[in-house]
Amino acid sequence: MLGPVDEVARSLLGCWVVTDRPDGRVALRLTEVEAYSGQGEDPASHAHRGPTPRAEIMFGPPGRLYVYFSYGVHWCANVVVGPAGRGSAVLMRAGEVVLGESLAHSRRPAARVARDLARGPARLTHALAIGPDDRGTDLLDPTSPVRLHAGRAPSGVSTGPRVGISVATELPWRFWETDAPSVSVFRAGGKPRRRVARQDGRS
Repeated sequence: MLGPVDEVARSLLGCWVVTDRPDGRVALRLTEVEAYSGQGEDPASHAHRGPTPRAEIMFGPPGRLYVYFSYGVHWCANVVVGPAGRGSAVLMRAGEVVLGESLAHSRRPAARVARDLARGPARLTHALAIGPDDRGTDLLDPTSPVRLHAGRAPSGVSTGPRVGISVATELPWRFWETDAPSVSVFRAGGKPRRRVARQDGRS
């Protein structure tokens, strides 16, 4: 969880996010994330102006869950990363449901195929039943109702500009598993700026 936010974001691809709720367990494997840096460094970040009431959880400790309401419509979930006091976080944009698919379908009845269950940040929180009560949850605590686990790293990772922002658009801080069906539809809107080296050393 420590290191430059873009490097930590890339390392989260392939990790599992698991939620335990009264109606059951759902787990997904992260296939798309976005990095947001700390105070004074990234004008697109909620932490840019310091530890406001909304963004104070972003300032640590690392491994906490930062949940916020987006555009008055849906919840988004972020992993707080980096040293305490820095204010960096990684938005979980999309994932592949690997456990509890039928339960995820019941929460996301509009999803006609499995790849759409958590394809985008709002769909991801719906599939996992993440909401405001989960704000500040310790994702590294094995007893937490929302947990983050190490998983299988993707063989290829692509990167491009972040989505839905109007500043710092030049930063290629959106990372996704190359060719993963569950990556959000925004991928189709433009070509990635570059491709990160594969895990096996090939580009």
